[in-house]
Amino acid sequence: MRHFDVLIIGAGQAAFPLTDALVEAGRTVAIAERKHLGGSCVNFGCTPTKAALASALLAHDARRAGEFGLHFAGVEVHYTAVLAQARGIREESREGLQDAYGGRENPKILGGHARIRGHHEKGFWVGVGTEDFTAEKVVLDTGSRTYLPEVPGLDEVECIHAGNWLDRQDLPQRLVVLGGGVIALEMSQFYRRMGADVTVFEAGPRILSHEDEDVSSALVKQLQQEKIRFETNAKVEQLDVHADGLRVSWNGKVEEFDNIFVAAGRTPNTHDVGLDTVGVELDSKGFVQVNSHLETNVPGIYAVGDIRGGLQFTHTSWDDFRVMRSTLLGDGSKVTTGRVVPYAVFTDPELARVGLSEAEARQTGKNIKVGRFDMTHNGLARERRKRAGFVKVVLDGDTNRVLGAAILAADAAEMIHLLATMMVLDADYRIVRDAIVTHPSYMEAVQSALEAAR
Repeated sequence: MRHFDVLIIGAGQAAFPLTDALVEAGRTVAIAERKHLGGSCVNFGCTPTKAALASALLAHDARRAGEFGLHFAGVEVHYTAVLAQARGIREESREGLQDAYGGRENPKILGGHARIRGHHEKGFWVGVGTEDFTAEKVVLDTGSRTYLPEVPGLDEVECIHAGNWLDRQDLPQRLVVLGGGVIALEMSQFYRRMGADVTVFEAGPRILSHEDEDVSSALVKQLQQEKIRFETNAKVEQLDVHADGLRVSWNGKVEEFDNIFVAAGRTPNTHDVGLDTVGVELDSKGFVQVNSHLETNVPGIYAVGDIRGGLQFTHTSWDDFRVMRSTLLGDGSKVTTGRVVPYAVFTDPELARVGLSEAEARQTGKNIKVGRFDMTHNGLARERRKRAGFVKVVLDGDTNRVLGAAILAADAAEMIHLLATMMVLDADYRIVRDAIVTHPSYMEAVQSALEAAR
């Protein structure tokens, strides 16, 4: 059996930079992937969704051209062309990875489903497809998939979800979205702007329940203005397929839809990787248990990306690579604890957050100061007709440090990085409050929110 110093199972976002670092250091590396290189981000997540959302944003802005003194005779959405454009960008990414890594002996791309078969005198025995290999260390990077809740009749429905939406060529005219999280909101707005009637069913009392209520409700109101319908505390009791579509029974009511988009969460791909053969510990939801160096309870086996639990973002997966590089090639000083992780919901307007929410901060018992600034008062937001939303910063009144922030605004995903950097640097918020900021700019709203916290 061919032996590798490190065998990575799954070709997600942490796999390739880690591979480059290991090969440069003289290690022999293999990446086992059963389908496509790039993980969820490239194949159905970040890359194609943001491409599709860009098409939806352009269609929306064209429809409101009158606000800019312009007039278009009409806006026609060619849904299959929108999907084709998104698939094209996905293919560019796939091909770039294949060109960079395919055909090389180190790293070696192993095509096929990988499964750990047990311990070996050289480390671990791993089967990939019909071949067997040994490796001194194994890194698990198998990602996650859509969680399908136990709803009667769901197994009879050819439902849409994050993993297959790009291959569904027909635009549902009446779509129900199951779930009230990030994927649910992004895709709800996408389908609505493509021309579908969209209803969102959330089983809990409110949408985006991990955000402060003023933040989530403000975003919901923006989406409602586009005639997206939201139903909270909605328990779906039965799904029935019939000739004209889908019958949904919920809270004692019955409604007709064309299809359902399931966005009720993610589940880790740890069920068929052979973790039981070596005793890797999982939590109750199937996520791999790791320490701050991303090592499992089995020495020599590590887990990166979605399967290690916690925040499931491409950028945390990429930072997992840096932790692994430090662990395997460095002094081990880079760890997962204490990471400042910003994130964004790519709706329009965008919602970005970092650190503690206001509710979480108030539970700490610290002297909390909150500053808020509405985007309707920001010059650039008025000029670009992007007035929706606000900036909210949460500060420690005793130390003048940023504890967290939420931004609901155009380009919020970019604006949040200044506040995240302040947290990384443990900087006094007055440094930015008293700085000179370009006018007109959205960043003035961040400074104004810090000023409001006086």
